[in-house]
Amino acid sequence: MSASTQKETNSSPELDQLCINTIRALAIDAVQKAESGHPGLPLGAAPMAYVLWTRFLRHNPQNPKWANRDRFLLSAGHGSMLLYALLYLTGYDLPIEEIKNFRQWDSKTPGHPENVLTPGVEITTGPLGQGFANGVGMAMGAAHLAAKFNRPEFPVIDHYVYAIVSDGDLMEGVASEAASLAGHLKLGKLIYLYDDNQVTIEGFTSLAFSEDVPKRFEAYGWHTSTVEDGNDLEAIERAIRDAQSVADRPSLISVKTTIGYGMPTAGTRKAHSDAPGPDAVRETKRHLGWPEDKEFYVPEEALAHFREAVERGAKSEQEWNELVKSYEEKNAELGNAFRVTMSNDLSEGWEAHLPSFENVKPMATRAASGECINALATHMPMLFGGSADLGPSNNTDIKDGGSFEAGSYEGRTIHFGVREHAMGSTMTGISLNGGLIPFGGTFMCFSDYMRPSIRLAALSEVQVVYVFTHDSIGLGEDGPTHQPVEHLAALRAIPHLYVIRPADAHETREAWRTAILRRNLPTALALTRQKVPVIDRAGRYASADGARRGAYILAEATGANGLSAQPALILIGTGSEVSLCLEAREQLQKEGAPTRVVSMPCMELFEEQADEYKREVLPPSLPARLAVEAGVRMGWDRYVGPEGDVVCLDRFGASAPGDVALRNLGFNVENVVNHARALLQK
Repeated sequence: MSASTQKETNSSPELDQLCINTIRALAIDAVQKAESGHPGLPLGAAPMAYVLWTRFLRHNPQNPKWANRDRFLLSAGHGSMLLYALLYLTGYDLPIEEIKNFRQWDSKTPGHPENVLTPGVEITTGPLGQGFANGVGMAMGAAHLAAKFNRPEFPVIDHYVYAIVSDGDLMEGVASEAASLAGHLKLGKLIYLYDDNQVTIEGFTSLAFSEDVPKRFEAYGWHTSTVEDGNDLEAIERAIRDAQSVADRPSLISVKTTIGYGMPTAGTRKAHSDAPGPDAVRETKRHLGWPEDKEFYVPEEALAHFREAVERGAKSEQEWNELVKSYEEKNAELGNAFRVTMSNDLSEGWEAHLPSFENVKPMATRAASGECINALATHMPMLFGGSADLGPSNNTDIKDGGSFEAGSYEGRTIHFGVREHAMGSTMTGISLNGGLIPFGGTFMCFSDYMRPSIRLAALSEVQVVYVFTHDSIGLGEDGPTHQPVEHLAALRAIPHLYVIRPADAHETREAWRTAILRRNLPTALALTRQKVPVIDRAGRYASADGARRGAYILAEATGANGLSAQPALILIGTGSEVSLCLEAREQLQKEGAPTRVVSMPCMELFEEQADEYKREVLPPSLPARLAVEAGVRMGWDRYVGPEGDVVCLDRFGASAPGDVALRNLGFNVENVVNHARALLQK
């Protein structure tokens, strides 16, 4: 028996139906009480979910984070009451009071599932297609860990990733990108149940969706099958077992269901969302043979059957723990590495392996980032990532790490292909699966293609590192289509996301240090294509350690005698513009204007510092402040204040050599000094 296939449970057709209708009744009662929600999917998909959770899903309700549990994802997150009902019924820490508090303030049952809020929820879903792609990432992470650690007779990582996906999920482009990648990688532990009810909010799917979905997925390299009746439990079970037997392809099982099964509006768009109303609730219960006037009614025999999952899950985890113990005894070194990896702990002294960048010539921060990745990778096996077909440009390849491919899952360099959105979403899945720190690279302007996945990574509080290179007009001849302008501001607007734009190789080292230490939150690195000076930290300017606080005094103002002086002006720069600020400072000081230069690689990190420190770096008594950044002005007013100014780029770039584009668009010493003089004359 496969370790991820349960033994048969004690049930009968009558008990099965009672349990399925328990799910349906809880869902419709919760939606009606909240006077909002989506009853259609839970009522239609309850049978397939019941079969999966009681006959296949290997999980432990008492330990939702057990490492080798099967993952269940509700990609169609609007049907959240299906998941909440299952979590409550099978014994997770989600009491009936939370079901009654569906969609209310401070409840653990929000309108769409949130992994950081509700025990047993694996991923945050709602924006369609994202969960589909997250699951592909989970399967990728599991495949890598299995290839690395499994040994004959010791399948310590062998869990499945299951999901319920909807018509809407399969219309989204991110799902198509991820499906193509999953088929190429032959991820056999990935099994998706497609809730094929042919209805969306606007009406029947035929309004906008007429393709043959199974044939499309066959073309992607998936195994496909169809269950014609979504209430046929035995047919659903056979389809899942068939999918498990296909080890070299992911599987899509199309289950023909009726949206809002049992409701007066069943099979129509009106069953999709919103509370049905008291009369419709009673009629639905009558159709299901359910007590019409009992709200949140759970028959004892149904609850007892569902709660068998508690004992079964504890036993499964115990058996796995015994397997791991034997594994460690026979494979001591590998077993220790497995323990460390799955504990998600960083090895002691890991920071010492970051490069020092002493006595180096000017270099692009993308190149410095590549050196950081490879220096860390040797000592941090949990680093796992790649690029959206831009590895040589992003400097994201792990040297000698091998390619992560079908049949070579031990490889550490992922080739995401030209699929930025899927890259972002699968990275979130890799992180949530556990044991790995994923990173992924592309040009910064293409962060737009993956913005929804970045936002959900931040909301989900996962550790991922986005390596965005070619971060300004300084990339040069590719022109405005590839030159990011508004992207820094747009990324900085996402809560929980650190956006770090290092000034040189030293700050790039600190950026990677910060990203690795952010164990539960994402980080975006904005890196140059062009070479930038490596700032002299040996005595002339401040240590890059200051970058750990988001902003710091890089160069203090000095007087004619060369001693520290009260600054008359503060220049604030990020990234490639910091060295420009240092050049402008030299000119201003020669003119008798003591000038402080502040490097601000990460606004978000600076905002987390104590007010005393922030006032030390940017004294309120000094209003003459000039920020310099090759991007839009948005976000800088809070640092320069009403009397300050910004040298920025509130327009698109131009096709020209990078230094020419920067110079002609105002990023030159003369323009910065002229703006500074104007501030000093106020």
